[in-house]
Amino acid sequence: MAIVIAIVIAGLFLVTLGHNPIEVFGGMIKGAFGTGNRIRQTIITAIPLLIAAIGVGVAFKMLFWNIGGEGQIFMGAFGATIVALNLTSLPKPVLLLVMCLAAIICGGLWAALAGVLKVYFNTNETIITLMLNYVALKFITLLQFDLLKDKNAMGFPKIANFQDNAILPRVFGVHIGWIIALIIVVVFYIFMKHSKMGYEIAVLGDSTNTAKYAGININKTILKAVFISGALCGLVGFIQASAVSQTLSTEITNGAGNTAIIIAWLSNLNSIFAVIVSILFAGLTQGGAYIQTAFGIPNAAASVIQALILFCVLASEMFVRYRIEFRRVK
Repeated sequence: MAIVIAIVIAGLFLVTLGHNPIEVFGGMIKGAFGTGNRIRQTIITAIPLLIAAIGVGVAFKMLFWNIGGEGQIFMGAFGATIVALNLTSLPKPVLLLVMCLAAIICGGLWAALAGVLKVYFNTNETIITLMLNYVALKFITLLQFDLLKDKNAMGFPKIANFQDNAILPRVFGVHIGWIIALIIVVVFYIFMKHSKMGYEIAVLGDSTNTAKYAGININKTILKAVFISGALCGLVGFIQASAVSQTLSTEITNGAGNTAIIIAWLSNLNSIFAVIVSILFAGLTQGGAYIQTAFGIPNAAASVIQALILFCVLASEMFVRYRIEFRRVK
């Protein structure tokens, strides 16, 4: 129902712009899934969204609001970049593994900062993780424009590109991040549903008192879960730096950390459902880009169409999760 309402509203908007809504919506589908190459691009767009959504979902499950996915992706990419630029003599499999580990550690520790402040000083994790996004962005900006600026870029503010042995290989025309993502989906579905720590996270999210009664070490569980949450986002940074941009820049996240929050919410913190939602979001992004060139729709108008569809879907969640009751006033 929400999709129908979204299509109607977006269709009316397109009519006011002088476009045929049916043709434009068909163009969005064509732009996202119309050819093999477009499908591959949609998958590439979906990979960081999926992994980051699972990452923030781990923290959300215990009601720790990790809004810092963007910053954790940045720091993961930073860790991978430092390794890629300084250990160039390593064999490709070893270098990629070390880059991956560095990204996971950097992303996890960046998130753990908020976890430590929450556990020991009872700070608001929403504000802390959000502010850490800006700190990470400014740090990457400093690296790009000064500390790691490529001397061979003729004054252009960029960090040197990775060598071939630091770039993830491709399988079926898409970098192997899609295989990593699917492995993570399965592993974390099992982890959250059938592991001891997954049980502890779920209990802690339901009730702190129940967790205490069950003998769960609350502080330890929070710190471990937050580290895992940030580590997954850091992994996204590694994949994006190695396979997509092949360097580090302020544009590397492409908003994946923020969009992941919405995907985690719509998928009900379920990694299997997150696959579907991530692909739909990626399709919406790719389709929106396509209609700009195919139909001459301005970038702002395409963004409005995407926002209308997203808004209607999100608004419908209120009616799924809650029930409106009308009561007679006495």
